[in-house]
Amino acid sequence: MTEELTVRVAELYYDENKTQDEIGQLLAITRWKVGRLLERARVEGIVRIEIVHPRARKLGLERELREKFDLADAIVVPASHAEASKRVARAAADYLTALRPAPTTLGVSWGRTLSDVAEELEAHWSRAITVVQVNGGVTLNRRAGTAATTAAEIARKGNGHAVLLPSPAILERIETKRAIEADRTVASVLELARAASAVLFSAGVADASSVHVESGYLNAREITELTRKGAVGDVVGRYIDANGNIVDHSLNDRTVGLTLDDVRAAPLSIFVVGGIAKHDIARAVVSNNLCTVLVTDESTAIALLEENQK
Repeated sequence: MTEELTVRVAELYYDENKTQDEIGQLLAITRWKVGRLLERARVEGIVRIEIVHPRARKLGLERELREKFDLADAIVVPASHAEASKRVARAAADYLTALRPAPTTLGVSWGRTLSDVAEELEAHWSRAITVVQVNGGVTLNRRAGTAATTAAEIARKGNGHAVLLPSPAILERIETKRAIEADRTVASVLELARAASAVLFSAGVADASSVHVESGYLNAREITELTRKGAVGDVVGRYIDANGNIVDHSLNDRTVGLTLDDVRAAPLSIFVVGGIAKHDIARAVVSNNLCTVLVTDESTAIALLEENQK
């Protein structure tokens, strides 16, 4: 009888829009008991409440992520939306806009996800921001978006200016890489990137869909070799395994930009990631203290929490 009463109370409240007082009068029970039955309906799953607004968040998952991974903050968007990747990008844009104190210098990496973040940012999201590239990104293939485009768009919308890193992401010879990073102009950009108030980055997967393949830096055979060595993806252009270790030191030595230790040392490192394909690299980043803030989707958050419980 109690279960039937619980269902009836829920129907009257949610379907018939009756107040708790009205339900009490109709069923000859107290308003207090109506409230208890409504709570029971929610706890037992008789009633499921879903917030479907485009900017809805999963606060419970956010709390668990902060606690388990010692994060300064976590933002999780529902996974049921058809445009989950766009919602993750929008959530990252909202986080940047609301960030207090507002960063004066923002270091940014590049790739499809950060391009989406730049697109989602509203005009005037910041009063005056210096946006600096944290890794090389002069593309070798016009089909791929450039780091410069992403940095410039974020800066334009933030009433600021972009400081670009005039270098490819990966060079053929380590001697060339050393010479480029020793150049006064490049060195000053990297120095500014290391001193940034916050660093915004995503991660790539180690397969043929990588922007490094699309941009012409690596080919499918090289990516296959990286995965054979244990690579689960790349962070600021540096390929790592599940334990956060560099998998190919020769490639790493030819990569231009901030190192993993530089990212860890940032006052605020904001990691934006979403999608099943990126679960492994997301786990590597979060588990190895490469970010202080995580912006992701519900399925990735659940995967991270389930792995952590094993």
